Amino acid sequence: MSQRKALERTDGGMGERPALIVVDVVVGFTDPACPLGSEADSVVAANIQLMNAFHRANCPVVLTTVIYHHEEQASVFRARIPALNLLTPESEWVQFDPRLPVAATDLQLEKRHASSFHGTTLDDWLQARDVDSVVVTGLTTSGCVRATAVDGLQNNYRVLVPREACGDRDSQAHEANLYDLNAKYADVVSLEDVLLSLPA
Repeated sequence: MSQRKALERTDGGMGERPALIVVDVVVGFTDPACPLGSEADSVVAANIQLMNAFHRANCPVVLTTVIYHHEEQASVFRARIPALNLLTPESEWVQFDPRLPVAATDLQLEKRHASSFHGTTLDDWLQARDVDSVVVTGLTTSGCVRATAVDGLQNNYRVLVPREACGDRDSQAHEANLYDLNAKYADVVSLEDVLLSLPA
């Protein structure tokens, strides 16, 4: 019988200058009518709370969406998951979920791959605002949320993932990835913990 041996780890916690990264909470992922989507009302609700709280605290907020402008962009990724080809500039699927309280000061960031850091200006934008920790939320836990959280750590930010604010089409994948993220890359915490930890 195999036994899992847990690595020793220490919580990173939230820093003094956190930013919120809302990953791909767009219509194509929150509307089950889209092949990429699933029922995500509770995830949207949690992100509304977080965005409002970060705005009140004057902390940076980033929202990402995936848009492909021509066939050469992420061609291998799109060949593997053909439904990604729906994410074109004119498509409704790439729009942020209209329930989100998007502010004029929020960074609205286009990406092509899973990580919000890969091939984007995100790290430069965060550094310019002296961000020391990131709260990563959104869709999906096993895909773009995980990739962004891992790259957040690899860019030397403390990373927190509030479990109620992310979701997945597959509940088992959601739980497995939260377990793995918490073991190695991030603090997986409650929504309430994040809200209480924000700077006054």
